Amino acid sequence: MKEKPHPDMSFEMEARASGFLCVAGVDEAGRGPLAGPVVAGAVILPVLAEELTGLNDSKQLTAAKRERLFLALLECEQAVCSVGVASVEEIDRFNILRATHLAMARAVEGLALRADFCLVDGLPVKGLPVPHRAIVKGDGRSLSIAAASVLAKVTRDRMMMEADASYPQYGFAKHKGYGTKAHMEALRRHGPCPLHRRSFAPVSQMELSIPEQG
Repeated sequence: MKEKPHPDMSFEMEARASGFLCVAGVDEAGRGPLAGPVVAGAVILPVLAEELTGLNDSKQLTAAKRERLFLALLECEQAVCSVGVASVEEIDRFNILRATHLAMARAVEGLALRADFCLVDGLPVKGLPVPHRAIVKGDGRSLSIAAASVLAKVTRDRMMMEADASYPQYGFAKHKGYGTKAHMEALRRHGPCPLHRRSFAPVSQMELSIPEQG
């Protein structure tokens, strides 16, 4: 079977050749889950550091590799990283697409070094504060987007593991809010908690009840 190509800096170099000096990769984590926020990452990689070897689309990495690369990104002096979050309340108020775009804009705006161009995974983003290029499956093609995907994924996973301490009956530490069989069974038994997205059909169809604590 042919091995999938790894992401590289081709898109970043193309943008720089067009006159953009600070190019950021942008990606999100958490569009599909039934609970928890949506999180976006933005990363500028002026030069790929040696310690970031193995960087790839977060979905192609094990949890252990994501954690290692996450720490390497934060420790790398050549990488500028930022995270943006849109809350459950914003997801329910605006819809998941608008909330995702809001999280991405916040991530870009939070960069310590101002980006003048972005490479975004997937489709164009409304409201991004700088010009951007949308790249389908960009997290597997652009190293900056891959870095952003790892940043967003690990950050959100950690948030859901913390949420598990407040709502242990749902098993957030295991499924991170996705609609697994165990999660659906917990929803039917306990009803939604404040972290559940009530604008999502599987949640809104459940009878609203006060979750059991403990």
